[in-house]
Amino acid sequence: MFKKFVLLVVAATLSVVSMSSFADTKVRLETTMGDIVVELDSEHAPITTKNFLDYVNRGFYDGLTFHRVIPNFMIQGGGADDQLEFVQTSPAIKNEANNGLLNERGTIAMARTNVVDSATSQFFINVVDNKFLNYQSPQNYGYAVFGKVIEGMDVVDKIVAVKTQRVGGHQNVPVEPIYITKAEVIAE
Repeated sequence: MFKKFVLLVVAATLSVVSMSSFADTKVRLETTMGDIVVELDSEHAPITTKNFLDYVNRGFYDGLTFHRVIPNFMIQGGGADDQLEFVQTSPAIKNEANNGLLNERGTIAMARTNVVDSATSQFFINVVDNKFLNYQSPQNYGYAVFGKVIEGMDVVDKIVAVKTQRVGGHQNVPVEPIYITKAEVIAE
């Protein structure tokens, strides 16, 4: 009887520990236009969430900009400074776009090239539902959503409304740089 009780306590403890490892971490992006708080989904996007948190925890995003802003689409940041100099990143990660999360308004997803597994540090926040960015098939893989904005969507909407310009080969660059002054974990 005592052994069953001990096993039950151990099983319950492991369940709580297991559930807490999937607890949704919150990250605050302090920008020059206001704060944005995102809640990450490590259960559905563990590789992507870990990658993003690695960048956050080492201060990588601090001082970078939202360098691409497209109305009725998204805002993109996490890779360039105000001179559009792209910074050195960690190696690319596996694309988790087939995780069931959708590119809907307010979600945060990884930016990438046309190579499926090419995401590194850059991310974007959807300002509308972008169904065409969702996973559809191995040939049309999509973009990995790994969280959602839980505070500051009004800030996202202000950012997407700024005036943009073409700078060299880059389109949709804000005329006035929008900085990520600090990215930090605020709850785990």
